Amino acid sequence: MNGDPAACCAHAGHVSPRQGRTIGDVFRWAEHTGEIELEIEAASEHGVYADAVRAMAELLGGDRPPQGRAATRRVTVAARDRPRLLVELLAELAFLAESDGFVPDALEVVSAGPTELDANVRGRLGEPANLVKAATYHRLCFEERDGAWRARAVLDV
Repeated sequence: MNGDPAACCAHAGHVSPRQGRTIGDVFRWAEHTGEIELEIEAASEHGVYADAVRAMAELLGGDRPPQGRAATRRVTVAARDRPRLLVELLAELAFLAESDGFVPDALEVVSAGPTELDANVRGRLGEPANLVKAATYHRLCFEERDGAWRARAVLDV
């Protein structure tokens, strides 16, 4: 973007007020490919959280081998139910990656319940290959069905 507000929206038919016209109130939606959906199937509730950490390790670490100094982070999150707890865990891992350069490797659950998770996450400090902007509630689920635990969350990348 070149900083000129008229150039930013020129393709949408907006005209700069400097040309003697006014801009009407308009909005539109545009497609954006900045999301990925994480689907997890595990034998246990704790397995869902462990797989979520492994998935974030793959996403944040990219294709390169683990780099950086080994580190452990204590992650404590709370929410009103399991689906939101999963989002909170993913969001905390995204925050640690961006703020500390922490790329997770594995989860050691200290305690977990339907509304809180307290865990140690082993990983490495360095430069994440990718960052996650946010974990969202879009298409969110976390349930036990037919002897397996299934979860899904959408991440903004």
